[in-house]
Amino acid sequence: MFESVTVVGRGRVGSALCARLAQRGVPVREAGGSLVVLCVPDRAIAAAARAVAPGPWVAHVSGATPLSALDPHERRFSMHPLQTFTRGGGPEQFDGAWAAITAASADGAARATWLADCLGLRPFPLADEQRTLYHAGAVVASNYLVTLYRSAGHLLELAGAPPEALVPLMQHTIDAGFELTGPIARGDWEVVEAHAAELERRTPAIAALYRALAAATTP
Repeated sequence: MFESVTVVGRGRVGSALCARLAQRGVPVREAGGSLVVLCVPDRAIAAAARAVAPGPWVAHVSGATPLSALDPHERRFSMHPLQTFTRGGGPEQFDGAWAAITAASADGAARATWLADCLGLRPFPLADEQRTLYHAGAVVASNYLVTLYRSAGHLLELAGAPPEALVPLMQHTIDAGFELTGPIARGDWEVVEAHAAELERRTPAIAALYRALAAATTP
């Protein structure tokens, strides 16, 4: 659908995107591509879009940024990989992930779908006005998982246990389809209260997090 692509920004996402396009035989040009993909921080998207001369299709890969950030371009779309990218990671990071596509026209949606398919992503439509809610969900699932691991790891360290022992537990919870187990699932509220009391004595900040999560987890 696009004869060539220009990628602006070669950070975690941009570098992986360039590598995957190269694998798929799509020419990546420094300038002049029929599609310009902006892989820059959210705060820089509007300025980067204004710097692109009118003519090519322009897209961004942000989850939270509306299409209006791509003004003045009318041929535009968004394709957000619902994935976390690491430094030094390759194009395999796209494999199996989903992608939210947003466009102002059927043509734009088709082109966004083409890009997602080319990268090995599973596209789904996302309304522009729902981006903030969608991205909040992504942040809870990814960023706050880091917070949970750090907090849980700190508790194991306080108890004299290795934090890395949590990783297989967390991975199996995902592999098992997020089936809830443990004291809340069993209705062992005395255990939950004992946890909270001990945390309030040893680490009050995590105690507040524990109580909030327990309340959210309770059926």
